[in-house]
Amino acid sequence: MTRPPEPSHALVARDGGGWVIAAYAQADAEPVLRHVADDDLALRVGEIEAQLSPRWTVRSLRTFYPPLLAAGIRLRRAHDLLLCHAILRDTASLPEPLPASRRWIRTDDGDDALAQPGLFDVGDAEPSRDGDIAEVRTQWRAQLTALDAAPDSRLALLCAAESTGALIAEEMTAAGLPWSTAAHHRILEQQLGARPMRGARPARMAALAAEIGRHLDDPALNPDSPPRLLRALHRAGVFVDSTSRWELARVEHPVVAPLLEYKKLARLFTANGWAWLDEWVRDERFRPIYLTGGVVTGRWASSGGGALQIPRQLRGAVRADAGWTLVDADVAQLEPRVLAAMSRDGAMVEAARGRDLYEGVVRSGAVATRDEAKYAVLGAMYGATTGKSGQLVPRLRTVYPRAMGLVDAAARTGEQGGVVSTLLGRSSPRPDDAWRLAQSQASGPDAAGAEESRARSRARDRGRFTRNFVVQGTAAEWALLWLAEIRHRLMALPPASDAAAASGPVFRDRAHLAFFLHDEVIVHAPASQADAVAAIVRDAADAATARLFPGFSIDVPLDVHIAEDASKGA
Repeated sequence: MTRPPEPSHALVARDGGGWVIAAYAQADAEPVLRHVADDDLALRVGEIEAQLSPRWTVRSLRTFYPPLLAAGIRLRRAHDLLLCHAILRDTASLPEPLPASRRWIRTDDGDDALAQPGLFDVGDAEPSRDGDIAEVRTQWRAQLTALDAAPDSRLALLCAAESTGALIAEEMTAAGLPWSTAAHHRILEQQLGARPMRGARPARMAALAAEIGRHLDDPALNPDSPPRLLRALHRAGVFVDSTSRWELARVEHPVVAPLLEYKKLARLFTANGWAWLDEWVRDERFRPIYLTGGVVTGRWASSGGGALQIPRQLRGAVRADAGWTLVDADVAQLEPRVLAAMSRDGAMVEAARGRDLYEGVVRSGAVATRDEAKYAVLGAMYGATTGKSGQLVPRLRTVYPRAMGLVDAAARTGEQGGVVSTLLGRSSPRPDDAWRLAQSQASGPDAAGAEESRARSRARDRGRFTRNFVVQGTAAEWALLWLAEIRHRLMALPPASDAAAASGPVFRDRAHLAFFLHDEVIVHAPASQADAVAAIVRDAADAATARLFPGFSIDVPLDVHIAEDASKGA
């Protein structure tokens, strides 16, 4: 008997009260269908994964993958239709992008539930969160057709990386970031004092509030109320436009120091204080909710726990389990390096050699100091036109014409209402109706000066957005490739003898990604594998660079630390 070909794809979707797995030897072949009860899904998926490791295609990994991880099942490859639809729907590089559909839109809070039908909508009933097999198969084939029509393989690489990122996001939530509640309590008590009664301020904040009130001659002042605080400052002769720390730091007055300290402690207390610890840390693990592609540029976001805003003073609470360690790596000045490589600007590539690109900019003669280099480069990427950055940016156009030409062109496209794309093909959103209306009103024969000014302002704002979009979005693609390479290489390491039980059934004995923030990763690894993991992280960065910029050399140095906790210098 001839053995049937092994499936390279497996579609999974709801089927009435259970599930159906459609296994494909090739994308255009007839599938082998398996109907599976709810209680048997994890077992059946685990068997197929262990035997064949197909690419699992599902409506959303965010809803499909967590129960598998809880059951000890890890997927090697996947295709997330919801995430890839967002890419293929909006990309400017396809002759026919996928049509928009309410059935394939992730809501703003990251929930993958389908949008409700309109009042007069007729036709099929709304499918489940995981879709039905006909819907999933139709969308999958539409995406394959779109990718086949792409001018090159970059969009396919982006969809693969985005889907792998979705796997990693759910795996990091399942494994959790090792967190010492005892260390967190100590940090809070050192910074704030003892835990206060519900609704009260910690002792240190209360003392600072009293000191602020004395300096402003207002003992009842509530520093947490910006309007009252601003009025009190004005009465005391401190004429600032806002209570932001940046503006206050420029003022000479005795109230400034305690006020800035109060604002810092208030941020810690409200964002990561005892209430946060009670809600988000369980079994010595912080398990935030990551949103792959949660920002239009492709950067990740978080819909719970504030994973992307862990303050520096709390990083000492990030602690490895006994017998394990943390391998922490971050990239030096990722976005400027990506700009240099994207634009193939030889002078900027030369400035990027070594660990400090800003020092390289100084060596080029564009500016005199490292601070000026930082202001200028960031101003170039974010469209600064005023202040110190705005004054320095023109100098870069002479020294780095190709890099500046790339972002300047992206800005002009945005100002004119056009769409720009990252290196792999993620495209910026099109202008909204309010933007188009403003431009239309300004171009009319009866347009007033106010309308013209508003239209110009909105055009410049959009130009700043598209200028940054191409760089930040491509840097996010580099980070996705880095994550994917790290994950792939970590999977090849042997299991450890020391168990990290709180990391769950999949990761209790294996080195795994535990944290990601734009250009930083933390791997929780057995201490015996620390050096091997550090090498993996470095090699993965080199592989990501080669994959994104084939045939082009650009330094992307890492700062790698192996330690029991994730503390960083003050």
